[in-house]
Amino acid sequence: MKNFLNKIKLYIVAHKIVSAIIVIVILILGNWIYGKMTSTAGDTRYITAKVERGTIIASVSGSGQVSSSNQVDIKSKVSGDAIYIAAQNGQKISKGALIAELDNTDARKSVRDAELSLQSAQISLEKLKIQNSNDNLNADLVKAYDDGFNAVSDAFLDLPSTITGLENLLNQNSLSDNAARVSGKTAQDYRAVAEIAYYDAKNTFEINRTYYRTLNHNSPKEDIDKIINQTYETTKLVADAIKKLRNFVDYLSEDTGRTSEFTTYQNTLSTYTNTINGHLDSLLTIKASIKNYNDAFPNANLDLQSSQLSVELKRNALQDAKDKLADYFIRAPFDGTLALINIKKADSVSIGTVVATLITKTQLAEISLNEVDVAKIKIGQKSTLTFDAIPDLTISGVVADIDTIGTVSQGVVTYTVKISFDKQDERIKPEMSVSATIITDMKQDVLVVPNSAIKSQAGTSYVESFDKPLTPPTNGLIGSISTISPKKIPVEVGLTNDSESEIISGIKEGDVIVTRTILPTTGATTAAPSLFGGTGGNRGSTGGGTRIPSR
Repeated sequence: MKNFLNKIKLYIVAHKIVSAIIVIVILILGNWIYGKMTSTAGDTRYITAKVERGTIIASVSGSGQVSSSNQVDIKSKVSGDAIYIAAQNGQKISKGALIAELDNTDARKSVRDAELSLQSAQISLEKLKIQNSNDNLNADLVKAYDDGFNAVSDAFLDLPSTITGLENLLNQNSLSDNAARVSGKTAQDYRAVAEIAYYDAKNTFEINRTYYRTLNHNSPKEDIDKIINQTYETTKLVADAIKKLRNFVDYLSEDTGRTSEFTTYQNTLSTYTNTINGHLDSLLTIKASIKNYNDAFPNANLDLQSSQLSVELKRNALQDAKDKLADYFIRAPFDGTLALINIKKADSVSIGTVVATLITKTQLAEISLNEVDVAKIKIGQKSTLTFDAIPDLTISGVVADIDTIGTVSQGVVTYTVKISFDKQDERIKPEMSVSATIITDMKQDVLVVPNSAIKSQAGTSYVESFDKPLTPPTNGLIGSISTISPKKIPVEVGLTNDSESEIISGIKEGDVIVTRTILPTTGATTAAPSLFGGTGGNRGSTGGGTRIPSR
């Protein structure tokens, strides 16, 4: 009995195991089948983002030591003759105080010319705003359509009498009789050609006049467009009929030798020609005018953007000229004592000449930069400094000096840049290791996109976008699926850093663009021909920066 019960238990256990295995197999097969049915491995997916405004910062980084010397050479950034020496040896001097002034006549002229150029660009922009305002464009277009209908009406004052006059001429017995008398077929051919041209013009005129009588000045623009084009074509046919009838009359006059007999007919046809040609000119002019005004609407914004960009460029040029003028006034970068003035009045000073040597209590950092990065550095640029020995300390500084001659070591050229500290900290000691990030450029309230969104082809930068919004991703997938390829939108790129770029034109705030494309099956991101020489916009380790979104 006991053995029998044990067998039953074993049977039940074995049955449960088999049932469990069957359930697991069913689940695995079900998931596999469901995965095959719902898989998107064969679809291209797109990650998109909205274009935002923000602040983009470009910078370069380097490392070095806290200087053990508090001596800085003050160098000239420009060339010129010294016209004024404002300080002397041993004099204590404050930050920003004038040390010397160089002849800046040409620099002042450049500022003046840049101011005038900016004023001219601003005036052009204001004129364009007035000309391209929607009210003005609409008023001009309304007037053009009104003038067009008037031109059609004027044509229909003369077209009926011209058509009747041509018919009367063709039916003149003297023309018919002479055509029959003169040498045969040629005269009859001229008459046949004139008749065909006349009936073509008359039939078209009748259709045209019927449509014209259904319209008025308040008719839809599409209808006025149509009647202008119809009347222009009718008038061309009438002009052709006049020409062919004139050919017939001239032939009879020459062939018979009785020119006086046909003079009246020729004069009448000349009058018709002048009248009809006048209407042709008016209709053609109005057609061109309406087209120009219609074309002006889509082009108005582009013209304004171009003019606004011109103003911005002129404003930047003025600021550059002012900055250049300021370089002719050599000032102390911080408080200190002038140990030595190296120039005197009337001396010729070159770029990089040491004008004075300043001894200061301000601490300095000496940073080593390569030749690529140092070309982006200017005296007066802001910097942030961190210290290995004091991890919780970050202070700001200003570029105070840049080596004019580099140091070559194993074929690598480096330059020493001195950065003055904006504040002193007793924890900072000479020779401490220091890292510096120098801000080389910054743009505020500009359109900013990830570098991965910008691609390049045949020297043109572009981003990609879809005409219609994509369906949001589902089932935990990355990116949205689209069977339609995105369109390419050419853009103008401005300031860039390691991760993002400024867009000057081509797109606007709020536009949705593709920031990454995921290929089918592999899940790999496309190796797009990036503007920056690699996929995703990477440009190597030099340079840097960040972007602060606008709020």
